[in-house]
Amino acid sequence: MIDPKHFRNVLGAYPTGVALITAIDDEGERTGMVVGSFTSISLDPPLVGFFPDKGSSTYPKIEKVGRFCVNVLGSDQKALCQRFASKQSDKFLDLAHGTSPSGQPVFDEALAWVDCAIERIEDIGDHWLVIGRVEALDVCGGDTPLLFHRGGYHSSVALVD
Repeated sequence: MIDPKHFRNVLGAYPTGVALITAIDDEGERTGMVVGSFTSISLDPPLVGFFPDKGSSTYPKIEKVGRFCVNVLGSDQKALCQRFASKQSDKFLDLAHGTSPSGQPVFDEALAWVDCAIERIEDIGDHWLVIGRVEALDVCGGDTPLLFHRGGYHSSVALVD
């Protein structure tokens, strides 16, 4: 039997990027959640995915919309990340943002954004695998991603030759 605390500690040695998944419903209610599990799945067709916890109160709102936008966060966006990881009621309060081609929230300071329609959802243990069909994407600016490693936030380190 693998101890869950030990499992998390060992896998914490692998750094992950931090992304903010956003959506807006037909009534204009915006929602967002932070993930460290965003990944590219396929080039042809273009698919990406993320793994929300089954206990998430935010993910069902995104699933209901049927689409989402991935905002890849930069190292200077730790405060934005922490806001969306919190239990704050209106996480978008006083935050300016643009919209993706499908109308999902996009933060101007994000390193990149990826606009998706939910292709399918797979039941994976205590998480869901949400597979998104990429409909539009772009790089915004900045060059230093926000990373999560060994339980804390970091910026990337120098390029290794």
